[in-house]
Amino acid sequence: MAERVDVVVVGGGPAGLASAIALKTAGLDRVRVLERFRPPIDKACGEGLMPDGAEVLRQLGVAVERLRAFPFRGIRYVDGPVLVEGTFPRGTGLGIRRPVLHQALIDRALEVGVELAWHTRVEALEGDRLETSAGAITARWIIAADGLGSRLRSWAGLGGPAQPAAERRFGVRRHFQVEPWTDLVEVHWHDAGEAYVTPVAPDEVGVALLWRGGPSRFDRMLPCFPALAERLAGAEPVSKDRGAGPLLQKVRRVTRGRLALVGDASGYVDAITGEGMSLAFHQARALAEAIAAGDLARYERAHRRIGRLPDALTRLVLALERRPRLRRRAIAALAAEPELFSRLLGVHSRSLPLSHVGLPGAARLAWRLATG
Repeated sequence: MAERVDVVVVGGGPAGLASAIALKTAGLDRVRVLERFRPPIDKACGEGLMPDGAEVLRQLGVAVERLRAFPFRGIRYVDGPVLVEGTFPRGTGLGIRRPVLHQALIDRALEVGVELAWHTRVEALEGDRLETSAGAITARWIIAADGLGSRLRSWAGLGGPAQPAAERRFGVRRHFQVEPWTDLVEVHWHDAGEAYVTPVAPDEVGVALLWRGGPSRFDRMLPCFPALAERLAGAEPVSKDRGAGPLLQKVRRVTRGRLALVGDASGYVDAITGEGMSLAFHQARALAEAIAAGDLARYERAHRRIGRLPDALTRLVLALERRPRLRRRAIAALAAEPELFSRLLGVHSRSLPLSHVGLPGAARLAWRLATG
């Protein structure tokens, strides 16, 4: 006979654990997380948490200030000789190693009574029943938090069409033992791709490289960014390279019956604007509210609302990534309007409404793009 619980969460990464914590604090009784690996679990990730994502973590009860992490106050774009900096109007972001964040979420999950089943593989989905390597389990609600390549999304028939091979984007990440040279996340641009540098500790930075097309390697891509390569010359790598992709994952919808998708499993545009974890935490909270109310349609609506503006901004930046000349003009235009860049970061991090960009600022930016 299958064991029965209130909620089963498939996937014990940040999205799954945040969902489980939110569900328990919303009053659900038995919430179990199934994860095929054992902690600590690392993953390719830019590891920069936007201010709004850090705030949701605090609301979930995670003691953010006690973590080994590095606060960052904004973003710096570097495109050859052109540089522009923007700072968050409110709050600070958090650069944090993925295993550190994962352990903090595990600790909080245990504290609120989440049942954690590590090294448990889900083998089949049949209605409200999951066949796992530890036996069958049924649940009133099933949450798929099993990442970009979500098997539950596929089994539930919620996956969208695949992206053409030439358009697929990939990433790889490596850490270096070096004192951060800035309290900003740096994005270095090149026609071949981008490099994201996130300070994650007082003596460590993470570097994520993203590109379009087929497979590549960290050491092949890094020379595309000579200023960054010079910064890292002699710095000791302190992690194994970890890759991810294809990044774009489309979904038809994020619920079916009593199953819901959350985090990367619920659709993903790209890592180019760095809000993946923050989006997952907002989704986790909205999903818990919907399940507590017994209405997954409420989550479907909330998921669209949460992702609407970030997805639009991501697609806009991706359009610039595909057009190097336009990208260079856009970054030069922002360099002439640093205050506008800060406002855009405020919108991006949910601390300012879109109206704060202002028509005059948007008009000046459009004019610089057209005449630059």
